[in-house]
This record gives sequence, structure tokens and C-alpha cells, in this order.
Amino acid sequence: MSLTEDSISSELEIRETKGLLRQLPAENDLIDFCSNDYLGFARSKELADKVSAELAEDSNAGGSTGSRLLTGNSQYAEELEEFIANYHDAEAGLLYNSGYDANLGLLSAIPGRNDTIVHDELVHASIRDGIRLGLAKSYAFDHNNLSHLEAQLKRAEKSIFVVVESVYSMDGDLAPLKEICFLCEKYNAQLIVDEAHATGVFGMKGEGRVVELNLQSQTFARVHTFGKAIGGHGAVVLGSADLRNYLINYSRSFIYTTALPKHSLIWIKNAYDIMSNVNFKKLKPRQLHELLKTKIEYHKNVGSFDEFSPIVSINIGDLTRTKSVAKSLQNDGFDVRAILSPTVPKGTERLRICLHTFNTELEVEGLVKSLIKHL
Repeated sequence: MSLTEDSISSELEIRETKGLLRQLPAENDLIDFCSNDYLGFARSKELADKVSAELAEDSNAGGSTGSRLLTGNSQYAEELEEFIANYHDAEAGLLYNSGYDANLGLLSAIPGRNDTIVHDELVHASIRDGIRLGLAKSYAFDHNNLSHLEAQLKRAEKSIFVVVESVYSMDGDLAPLKEICFLCEKYNAQLIVDEAHATGVFGMKGEGRVVELNLQSQTFARVHTFGKAIGGHGAVVLGSADLRNYLINYSRSFIYTTALPKHSLIWIKNAYDIMSNVNFKKLKPRQLHELLKTKIEYHKNVGSFDEFSPIVSINIGDLTRTKSVAKSLQNDGFDVRAILSPTVPKGTERLRICLHTFNTELEVEGLVKSLIKHL
């Protein structure tokens, strides 16, 4: 065995000893309270049938054969980008293969040397990795702390970019976007918003929180992903036509990868068509969120219930106990997962509960009873 293999084995043993070894989970038939399939599109027969019918009529719906700049581009892809941009009230959009690729490509390409990125401390790993690959300086600000954001903006230099998520993936809490926009205007900073967990859930037609709050003109770029509420794969960066063209020329995660196959694009388009007819103010996860909040409200300081989000975080703060409670919930038939360090900071281990259109009140009540029993 080589030294490299010895080192790999040693690192894995250390992580396993700490109870932090990641392993791929097996499929199960538990009640889903953990996936990001908020609208149930990934299991939608209506959507699957629409996609199948369109694929049956399209003789060119196989593999994409290359990058968008070589053989992977299509009229369908460009029309889909225009459609999605219009849907979210943006000038233009550029498709990426995933939300990770989109954040990586955007944040490594746009801020230049000696520019400054100021980001919330809890932004997604893809945002952090994009920043790391770029040439800009970066400062974190305490989560949703406007005073600390302003302090960091005061020390920023050259072109300034502020990066936040509209809905945070681990806690489900919302960024104070209006106040952040005010500070960006005050300090001449450009705002980038990751809308991954707001897509399909906020806005009149699932356009996201930026549109819901009418902040489109105050936002430099938005990232919407299709692997969550849309139930498919891929992402789009929305912004100006110049931003789109710049990314085509300088975004490495766009330039040097095989394009999404057409069947993925067909899924995305049909999902948007269905989504446009949903009344999001009456979306079922909102009702289930209120039910969950009411039933478990006496367990103070364990749930993030202040504002609606399909994500509810139950902070436990101890690795062993968090894993134990998650296992007990699974034994009771509910698929709830433990979120551990290093995904979240040590000491903030938690259960992450996701609510969906296909969950029933009876299932939520059963989950609450199981939570009360095991917490």
C-alpha cells in the first residue's frame, strides 16, 4: 500500500472514530421529511407523462454530445433560458449543470483581483468554493447580522459583491433582503442571491423571494436551481445580457463541461409550465408548517418557526444525541436526517425537516408525536 493510501485510510479512521464518517444511504420506503422535493415534482406522474410524450416526439433528445460552445448548444436551450429569465423577471439567463456549478462559475469568474466579496457566514459550500477559486478578497459577516454586514462593507475595497441565500438550506430561515439591498446601495455593492430553496416556494408563481419582494432591479445576479422544487437537475444564473455573455466567455464550469442533455431541459420546461398554475399563497407546506409549529411550540428554542419555509431545523447541539433521535424517528417510519459537523458548525448538530405538498396532516401529526417522544 502506498503512503497516499495509508494517509487516506488514516483520515477515514479518524472521521469514523469521531462518528462523522459519511456513507451513502440506501433507498427506503419511509415517509419523506428530508428531501428537497418540495412540490413533489420528482414523483409527479403528470410531469413524467408530459416529459415522456415530448421525448417520444423528439428524435434529438439523447445525449448533448459536448459543451455548449462546441456541439451541446440548441435552440431549445436558448429558448428555455429566455423563458426562465422572463418567468423570474430578469433580462437574461445562462443554464448550468447544477447549482454547485452555477455558484462555482459565477463567483470565480465575476469578482476580480483585489475586489471584495462579503458573504453571510452560512452560505452554501458551492459559494465558498467559488470564492476560493477566484482572485477577490472575502469577508464573512455573522448570519443575517446587518450591523456586522455594514462593518464588513466599510472595510471592503474596489468592486464589492455581497452574497447571500434567500432561504438558508440548513435552518430554513430567510435573509433580510430588503435591508441588505439598502446597505448594498449605500456602499455601492452588487448583490448576488442564491434562490435555490426559494425557487418554486416563494412568489405568486414560485419565482423566488427576490421577485416576491420586488427587488429584481437591485440584484446583480440570482441563482435558481432545478434539483429541488423543480424535481430535475441543473440551474440558471439570471442577470443582464452582458453578464450572460461574460459568463459564456469566462466561467470555467460552464465552458469546460458537457451540456445538459435535452431530456433534462424538457423536464425543466414542463415543470415550469405546471408550476405557473400553482397558487403559492395556499401551498400545502405552509399549512403543514403552521401545524408543526402549533404542535411542537412548547419545545422552546428547538425549531425555526418565525417565518414560513419548507425547511424546519430542530437544533439539538450534540452529535450522538442528534444521530440517536434521527434513528429513532426513522424506526418510527419517518425519514428525517441528522445534519452533523462539518456540514454545520460543531455544537449545532440538528434535525432538518422538509415539508412537501405530498405530506399529509396525519403524517405531520405522527412526526410530531415521534419528535416529542424522542427529543
